[in-house]
Amino acid sequence: MQSLDWIVLSLTLLFIVAYGAWKTRGSKNVEDYIKGGNETKWWTIGLSVMATQASAITFLSTPGQAFHSGMGFVQFYFGLPIAMVIICLVFIPIYHKLNVYTAYEYLESRFDVKTRTLTAILFLIQRGLAAGITIFAPAIILSAVLGWDLVTLNIIIGVLVIIYTVSGGTKAVSVTQKQQMAVIFGGMFIAFYLILQYLPDGITFTKALEIAGASNKMKVLDFSWDLNNRYTVWTGFLGGTFLMLSYFGTDQSQVQRYLSGKSVRESQLGLIFNGLLKVPMQFFILLVGVMVFVFYQFNASPLNFNPKANKVVQNSEFYADYQSLEKQHQQIEEKRKELIFNGITDESAVKLQELNEQDLTLKDEAKTLITKANEEVETNDKDYVFIHFILNNLPKGLIGLLLAVILSAAMSSTASELNALGSTTAVDLYKRNMATDRSESHYVKASKWFTLGWGILAILVACVANLFDNLIQLVNIIGSIFYGNVLGIFLLAFFFKYVKSNAVFIAAIITQLVIIIVWYIDWLPYLWLNALGCGLIMLLAFILQSIKNENSIIE
Repeated sequence: MQSLDWIVLSLTLLFIVAYGAWKTRGSKNVEDYIKGGNETKWWTIGLSVMATQASAITFLSTPGQAFHSGMGFVQFYFGLPIAMVIICLVFIPIYHKLNVYTAYEYLESRFDVKTRTLTAILFLIQRGLAAGITIFAPAIILSAVLGWDLVTLNIIIGVLVIIYTVSGGTKAVSVTQKQQMAVIFGGMFIAFYLILQYLPDGITFTKALEIAGASNKMKVLDFSWDLNNRYTVWTGFLGGTFLMLSYFGTDQSQVQRYLSGKSVRESQLGLIFNGLLKVPMQFFILLVGVMVFVFYQFNASPLNFNPKANKVVQNSEFYADYQSLEKQHQQIEEKRKELIFNGITDESAVKLQELNEQDLTLKDEAKTLITKANEEVETNDKDYVFIHFILNNLPKGLIGLLLAVILSAAMSSTASELNALGSTTAVDLYKRNMATDRSESHYVKASKWFTLGWGILAILVACVANLFDNLIQLVNIIGSIFYGNVLGIFLLAFFFKYVKSNAVFIAAIITQLVIIIVWYIDWLPYLWLNALGCGLIMLLAFILQSIKNENSIIE
């Protein structure tokens, strides 16, 4: 990185932190701090909801996911528009009618305190873990760029977010997320434009799509029912809808964004805006990754994009074998380039796929050598693809901007998470169960202290985190383990008055244990855990309620 990159990066991040802290200073009551004074307009809600979900992991991992596996990951988001409509029609009117600070307050009025507390705790566990991952993701990037210690970077990133989140609460999060989304969209469009400019003469965007298609990167829809395939139309519409319903409808980090709306209509418009824009945004980010793949059809690429992995094997006894694999990799790249320049035909497309398969085999062999050199080094390099392209190909200044994009996304998502964690702890646990009759200023201070505490805990989680195949998958896996259960609790509360509190409470505990076991033995793709958890708790709750009613009749 050059001086100009440091200036762009530093000024962008410092402006966001300072602006957020200054603009929202002085919240004196709980409504201002947690609900932003109910002044948020629909477009701010929409951008805030989108920014909360679009963490650094989105811009770090998604292009790498497309580079390796193509556009199929977009199917993961197919259920989102459906979920947005349901939440607008059902969840938002109920939340606004009851004037709640958190989603879990409603559960006490419908069931009891213990059900509200259990659901809040489930949220705190999964979101607390996810907050650590959203800090850890950009720390990996800067660690690769600067060679700094990961722990130091985790602390720096966490502290930046904590400053304005603790200071201004929900309003600070919403205000800063508008600036962050502007940086994110601007940076990604510039990156996309430059990738196309870097392609050889004669390789237009249409030609690039043709090359990607010949390499099986443009397959968007998969209608198969293969449970070993994580991303299909059915997992997107079924599993994805349940995941999005639970995330946007019951996860306080999202609910808090639209509870701050000026009215029911503003909140609904904000979510519809998110539903219309989110899928195209993810499609575009995946397309950026596919274009990076096309770029590397004409330019040399490393055998493994993780710089640490390469360094480890270079200093080991296996380096000679690794060099042999690199030479074969380069030969495949030359053959592939020649094939593409001669024009894509049905015959050349088959040969191209054969070369890609040979290259994948070489990369697997390289991962084996890296593991032999050091078992603790991560061999998965999906999360390093986009950052490798940024650092080695973008001009001065734009490197700093793209790093600011990724760090802005990390800050926006982490701020929402810490804000929600602090609010839920203060309102659903502390105020309800420990300090029921204190002043407004006391609860504001408590919320700030809890936000600070969760920030410190998130930094600690980040310091012990490891890559898990792909960071964006890790966050969604964590969510899928808990979200279906929580969604089932809310659906029972909304629609099934027959089921009472004790049946729901017991069913929720059993369901959570079953889902953890199913995930651990890898019985289902993780997206299906959302549907399984939701259906299982509802079934168990009905059975338990029926047994109780029958016993009552007998007695």
